Amino acid sequence: MPNAEFDPEYVFTHHAPTPEKVVHYDAIHAAAKHFAEAILTNTPTGSDQRAALQLIREATMMANAAVALDGRLK
Repeated sequence: MPNAEFDPEYVFTHHAPTPEKVVHYDAIHAAAKHFAEAILTNTPTGSDQRAALQLIREATMMANAAVALDGRLK
């Protein structure tokens, strides 16, 4: 069943980074690193800390995907 909002051909194709996109990736990574360092410094080691770090990682990956795909899924 086709989905008008999602084109697998577009989404699952390599999207080479442009110099402009690299700037965005770098900014996202810097912010995520800063947040992760704050979590590591200010929370006790344990499953909640690990979950928070995993969510930062996932959010970073999704944000980078948004940049790579120009905010669209088709």
